[in-house]
Amino acid sequence: MPTINAIMIIQLCVLVAAFPAQYLLSQWYRADSTQSLQVTERLIDYWNNFRWSYLGQNAWTTYLKHQIEKMRNWYNEGEEYIHAYFAEPTQIRSPRPESIQFKVGMVIMHKQLGFSGVIIGWDVEARAPEEWLKQKYPPEKQYLRKSPHYRILVNKSNRIGISTAYVPEENLKVITGYEVFHPDLKAYFSKYDGTKYIMQPWLKQIYPHD
Repeated sequence: MPTINAIMIIQLCVLVAAFPAQYLLSQWYRADSTQSLQVTERLIDYWNNFRWSYLGQNAWTTYLKHQIEKMRNWYNEGEEYIHAYFAEPTQIRSPRPESIQFKVGMVIMHKQLGFSGVIIGWDVEARAPEEWLKQKYPPEKQYLRKSPHYRILVNKSNRIGISTAYVPEENLKVITGYEVFHPDLKAYFSKYDGTKYIMQPWLKQIYPHD
């Protein structure tokens, strides 16, 4: 006995539905035998086109490939969207603008909040979602949006409850002889030389002049 699968069931249902459909169309048009035959042939053509377009293996394979490609494109666009913000670039930062005072690998301290950390990236000006910028900078501080911003791995020894920070340049000062403790530190840096952290090769490629 042949095995009945889902495709066969769908095909059978569509085929069975074709008979009442043909009958209703014939009644609607008050068709004679010739017209009924034409209607039947048209229905069969529609069915064949539907079967080959939607029920065949090749059609589903093409559909799945298309959906996978769409997902891949969406993922890549999403990744670029994420890395466009908060000083996480995917493109090489060269040449280095003169407006950037600090370098990747420098240990800094926040002048107002007092936490320490190490710089892992910078933007010439703030790059973040507009909602974040509006919340971060009220009207009287809008000028800070145009100043250099730095992404910081926050020292876990500070115990302030945040892992990273995105800070305008004027709120930072460089400190030396002070090591940072962070679970992601080795992903960005290979060692600390007493004044700054040495970038991993992949990070050095992005910031070749730091």
